[in-house]
Amino acid sequence: MWRSFRPVYIAQEPGRNQVELHVHLDGAIKPETILYFSRKRGIALPAETVEELQDIICMDKPLSLSSFLAKFNYYMPAIAGSREAIKRIAYEFVETKAKEGVVYVEVRYSPHLLANCKVEPIPWNQPEGDLTPDEVVALVSQSLQEGERDFKVKVRSILCCLRHQPNWSLEVVELCQKYQQTVVAIDLAGDETIKGSSLFPGHVKAYEAVDTLKTERLGHGYHTLEDEALYARLRQENMHFEICPWSSYLTGAWKSDTEHAVVRLKNDQANYSLNTDDPLIFKSTLETDYQMTKQGMDFTEEEFKRLNINAAKSSFLPEDEKKQLLDLLYKAYGMPSLDAAAGQHP
Repeated sequence: MWRSFRPVYIAQEPGRNQVELHVHLDGAIKPETILYFSRKRGIALPAETVEELQDIICMDKPLSLSSFLAKFNYYMPAIAGSREAIKRIAYEFVETKAKEGVVYVEVRYSPHLLANCKVEPIPWNQPEGDLTPDEVVALVSQSLQEGERDFKVKVRSILCCLRHQPNWSLEVVELCQKYQQTVVAIDLAGDETIKGSSLFPGHVKAYEAVDTLKTERLGHGYHTLEDEALYARLRQENMHFEICPWSSYLTGAWKSDTEHAVVRLKNDQANYSLNTDDPLIFKSTLETDYQMTKQGMDFTEEEFKRLNINAAKSSFLPEDEKKQLLDLLYKAYGMPSLDAAAGQHP
């Protein structure tokens, strides 16, 4: 059961090799970078220092999902539409994850929310420019690859369709196909309170454009546990749950006077991972989520190893690269690899 936990920026425990599958690029920007580009581009922010900016955009107590989403309105105009800014936030993202002890990460974003050309409506009240969603994906992919090279963290990306912008979704699918060397999946993100949003015609048209569309992972997925038959079926199918503990508290997805869904997943030895979601706004690191479950829910280092191995197995990497990632984790954790285990038990 939950015990009181108040995180600050928590330093990574040494030696923990982690896999993160659910983190948003536009929710993982360094405050210093936002301030730099607001000044350079002459875009006013309601803050002049990192502390002032964090006071406005960060959360330390639960808010509604819509109030959380409104936080992006403050700072995204300083980043969107700038090639230099987009390249920098992608590169710095990899640097940050390296410092957190992450060995593989899949970062998601909406290319349309970073563009200012060939996108309708143009987001964040930007004037029309010449940066298209296509070029955004090219810039992010290039910078993630440069970060992978420099910081020795394997990185792939996921492109987001947005529930409230179904007219963007077909192009998202096309961009996934065009950049499939670095883009590994499609996500449906945004405000889930928009009734029937997953079946808006634009989204359905996008689904039809995908050769094989199947839900291979669930982002958050807490409410599935309320339906025992559904939860049992998902467990039987070994569905992976991308759990974001600190996010779930601050967005109100989980009430702290109840048992968190992740405790049930742990007790059932289900397939799940721990993730930050939007660490800029939640003023967190990946270690925040690990310490929250360790201090407040009695998670052990052995469970952390198990969930990271499951995260690697549930990643969207090709099978040969997935095996390399798993071998790296088994070695780091002092565990026999799958090949060695198979040799011991013919």
